[in-house]
Amino acid sequence: MIRIFIGYDPREAAAFAVLAHSIHARASRPVSIAPLLLSQLGGVLWRERHPLQSTDFSFSRFLVPYLCGYEGWALFTDCDMLVMDDVAKLWELRDERYAVQVVKHEHVPKEDVKFLGQPQTRYEKKNWSSVMLFNNARCKALTPDYVNTATGLDLHRFRWLEDEALIGALPHRWNHLVGYDAPTPGVALAHYTIGGPYFPEWRDCEYSAEWRAELAATLRPLDSSQ
Repeated sequence: MIRIFIGYDPREAAAFAVLAHSIHARASRPVSIAPLLLSQLGGVLWRERHPLQSTDFSFSRFLVPYLCGYEGWALFTDCDMLVMDDVAKLWELRDERYAVQVVKHEHVPKEDVKFLGQPQTRYEKKNWSSVMLFNNARCKALTPDYVNTATGLDLHRFRWLEDEALIGALPHRWNHLVGYDAPTPGVALAHYTIGGPYFPEWRDCEYSAEWRAELAATLRPLDSSQ
């Protein structure tokens, strides 16, 4: 079973539904998808919302190893994404040498504001934490107490690891930053990090047609003859 946790924000509910459908529609192995809803994490995530926090799942993502009992592997993704290849191919990249595997972007955004007027922040390892393949047993530093008290920078810059050598690299195709990365063939995961086609101002962004096609497939009614 491929365990996947997706960040959930009620302002992007449609994005979550389409992403989940895009994963299931292409997966060649059984997949379990769990949304990280704050309403379901009340006894585990109690830190106050930070003024620079742009989504509900800015910090909840780091609870994934705890939610898995620090056992096995799990994948976390932001919800503003579209998967266009078999997620089992990403799952097969698990490497026991590492505690976590990510796409190691060199991303320095130029804008100060992103979707829905949310502040855009700049920091080392920007967007590395938007897709994380967790080796849960090696992430025991991510206790609820730590996730609730550590700074956002310490969490997103992976300061909870003893050594940066424990961060493995994933192929760039598994976290293509729409609006930043140059168009390239073979993209497996499109990340609408500054705003997706579900927002009017980004309706014609790269991979918007693919997202709308996935939305249509998600909403396709059952054949009444069956």
